[in-house]
Amino acid sequence: MAFAAAGVRAWHIIRAMTAVPDPTESASAVPTPAGAQAPASSMKVYARLLGYTRPFLGYFALSIAGFAIAGACKAGLASVLKYFIDGLATPDAPIATGLPWLDALDLVLAIPVMIVVIALAEGLGTFLGNYGISRVSLGLIHDLRTQLFGSFLVLPNRFYDASNSGHLVSKITYNVSMVTDAATDAVKILFREGLTVVALLGYLLWMNWRLTLTLLVVLPAIAWLVSNASRKFRRLSKNIQTSMGEVTHVASETIQGYRVVRSFGGEAYESARFVEASTDNTKRQLKMVRTQETFSVLMHLIVYSSMGLLLFTVLKVRGDASAGDVVAYITAAGLLPRAIQLLGGVSARIQRGVAAADSIFEQLDEAPEPDTGTVARERISGRIEAQGLGFGYPGADRRALHDIDFKAEPGQLIALVGKSGSGKSTLANLIPRFYQHDEGHLLVDGVAVEDYTLANLRHHIALVTQQVTLFNGTVAQNIAYGELAGASREQIVAAAEAANAREFIDRLPQGFDTEIGENGVLLSGGQRQRLAIARALLKNAPILILDEATSALDTESERLIQAAIERLMAGRTTIVIAHRLSTIEKADQILVMEAGRIVERGTHAELVARGGTYARLQAMGDEARGG
Repeated sequence: MAFAAAGVRAWHIIRAMTAVPDPTESASAVPTPAGAQAPASSMKVYARLLGYTRPFLGYFALSIAGFAIAGACKAGLASVLKYFIDGLATPDAPIATGLPWLDALDLVLAIPVMIVVIALAEGLGTFLGNYGISRVSLGLIHDLRTQLFGSFLVLPNRFYDASNSGHLVSKITYNVSMVTDAATDAVKILFREGLTVVALLGYLLWMNWRLTLTLLVVLPAIAWLVSNASRKFRRLSKNIQTSMGEVTHVASETIQGYRVVRSFGGEAYESARFVEASTDNTKRQLKMVRTQETFSVLMHLIVYSSMGLLLFTVLKVRGDASAGDVVAYITAAGLLPRAIQLLGGVSARIQRGVAAADSIFEQLDEAPEPDTGTVARERISGRIEAQGLGFGYPGADRRALHDIDFKAEPGQLIALVGKSGSGKSTLANLIPRFYQHDEGHLLVDGVAVEDYTLANLRHHIALVTQQVTLFNGTVAQNIAYGELAGASREQIVAAAEAANAREFIDRLPQGFDTEIGENGVLLSGGQRQRLAIARALLKNAPILILDEATSALDTESERLIQAAIERLMAGRTTIVIAHRLSTIEKADQILVMEAGRIVERGTHAELVARGGTYARLQAMGDEARGG
């Protein structure tokens, strides 16, 4: 019963460390934006975090058992001191431990044997506890990290439009590391020291429950201190994570745009931005340190004041206890302060982890890209039809597309032209459902695009844009990317030849096996573009979208790429967005767009003869080329 009672009291201390913040205090400290959800309570977030341990319950049980053994051994060492002190007065007295093999030994041999056995048991328990909790926590972190990255792969485009890439990267690095701290060291200390406190209190209650109540008087004060500190720890942790995201954001922007930074003399500006972000993060970290150290000092004062009260009581009311009893009791009580202090200090780590986990769970709870379609066709002809199509970006002042109607028959070339912001790219992005239209109908082979499964719809579409995305791998890996990874070397080489890329690939040090660096940094713009065309050729999709694929290239690169594009377009329904109107003179239909509407349509010759918007764009292009 005494052991159980001690366990209940220790639980109150542990529960206080993950106390639910006062809603009024949280609301006043961190204003919640209108329409946003209030932060989840610490207990709910931590409970959800611990829910990830279900696959590792065996290791979890092993860890608890190990720490329980280690905690009991600390009380056992205090008990050995009782026999040692009492043995100094009466060395011939029997030990009377209740263990026949031990009671048969002389005191001189029994005490060293007891110490060695306890040390071995404590070492084994500590090993099992540490290994078990590490296996649980590392598995938990792996699952969280992979789920978080997996969520990035299924979120809709609008999420990335409204998100900061630096903050997203910070979540998968810094925030996950904070969860690691809460799930490894924090949980380890929580169980190890928590079970040690339970074992020591149980032993003390068994020896003298009246005297032990003197110690337990301070538990409410400790619980109150931990509870109040926990609220502040969580709030400060969320602020630190936000500031760390800003540090990551500034750094990633500068590294990615280093050419622009150097070209426009932006070094001083970027340095100042980074220093400001880093300074803000440092201030927030120091505020957390001040809070932790203040908490630690107060905890130290409370715990040792209780020890002073205990020693005073022991000296005043010793009763008939032997010298061994008193030493054992004082030793066991002396082990408590460190365990309680460590247990109290874990609150800051847990709250940092809870704040990080809250941020991660908020990310995981983001609705994925809607995919309610059921149609999956092995092959399509490539007919595209828009009927009264309309679309508006969330939160935008005006709609991006209005009442769009057009039809592209299989194998036709449809060109979209117009000034920047006219809606060309938005219209092209609706076909693979990077965005979902909210008015009218968009059909592919007579089936609404939303009725196809996303994977199947995008399987039938190849996309080549001006901003080519390549990955840090070999030339061959970048051509045969994603679902194309099973392509043979012969197919990869054929696609490269058709894209006019073979001539520069053969000059690379390892040919198709050459590593091209992050985003193809070792290649020129024209070379990168030809690899993108080779990738599209290898995909062999019936629908092709070319988004300003040659607008930023020199004349020689454009000539090579234009020849490759003509091969790429053969037999495919092609949607071309072009600034250089000379590249679309052979289009079956040209759609001229302004402010999200189609204002003219026809062939090149028809539109030039009409003398309208297209003719003016054509004339402007001729003047630019002439200049």
